[in-house]
Amino acid sequence: MLTNKKKKYILVGVVAFSVLLTSLSFYFYQAFFSPNILIYSEEAAVLNIPKGSTFSQVRDKLLEEDIINEVVTFSFVAKVMNYSDGGVKPGHYIIQPNLSNRQLVALLRSGKQTPVNITFNNIRLKEELAEKITNNLAMDKESFLALIEDDSLIAKYGFNSQTIMAMFIPNTYEVYWTLSPPELFERMYKEYKRYWTDERLAKAKAIQMTPLEVATLASIVQSETNKADERPIVAGVYINRLERGIPLQADPTLLFALRDFTIKRVLNVHKEVESPYNTYKYAGLPPGPITLPEISSLNAILNYQTHNYLYFCAKEDFSGYHSFATNLRDHMVNARRYQNALNAAKIFK
Repeated sequence: MLTNKKKKYILVGVVAFSVLLTSLSFYFYQAFFSPNILIYSEEAAVLNIPKGSTFSQVRDKLLEEDIINEVVTFSFVAKVMNYSDGGVKPGHYIIQPNLSNRQLVALLRSGKQTPVNITFNNIRLKEELAEKITNNLAMDKESFLALIEDDSLIAKYGFNSQTIMAMFIPNTYEVYWTLSPPELFERMYKEYKRYWTDERLAKAKAIQMTPLEVATLASIVQSETNKADERPIVAGVYINRLERGIPLQADPTLLFALRDFTIKRVLNVHKEVESPYNTYKYAGLPPGPITLPEISSLNAILNYQTHNYLYFCAKEDFSGYHSFATNLRDHMVNARRYQNALNAAKIFK
């Protein structure tokens, strides 16, 4: 039979156990279900986890970037949910306000990263492309540049060192931050093939051009005018010259040959540069695009405006539009007006 003293001890023990159990239950609840995110505005936080990251690195990054409030409970929940032992998955994660440790660990453990956007345009050189296309990704520009300069690789896709830029159609694309260089290359190739539908291939064939030739001419047209509504007219001029065997005499090809894109006024000395991109010296199209042609420029070639113009020059009002002519005499009159405007504006380079 229990004595009063023993009953007292048992009662104390029960009470102590109840308090401990309550405390542990509260701790577990707090650790798992209470908010532990230091984001008080409606704008979410961004967490980028590179490949090969350890749990300690992720934990430290969450703390350093003021994403989590309390690191001990986060570490505890991560341990219980098997995230801290080899469960780290790289990616670009959007952390919403008021997440609990359980919700945050579940998100990171799932590997369900949020896609990012890559945008590239106004690009002439491969180095520029590599820098812009990887700007919002985990990969470095050098690794992607090495890929597009790999002659054996790009040959498998039907390109060479001079035409590979035609594969990259300027736009905004949604991809994963952890995309590898080969995966990004493959994605861009799929977008290229997606543009070149049977209908567009038929249009290219009708003007006796390959997709690569269309891209090359489109790059010249785009370099001549930034007015999308004028591009079909300019395209018609160049197609007329190609059909007649007249050199294109496109000033932007000289700038590309000289690798000097600051020149505002093309002089006779510039026309003497020895290069296959010198369309004053050599008839026909240059070996490849001189810039990444936009979709509107590609479409301008495939849907060029039929007319008899063989010449054009910038309008003297500097509006960005051009004056067109069917003969050299009228063209020289237009050109003289533009040259006089340049002189008046003191633009000599």
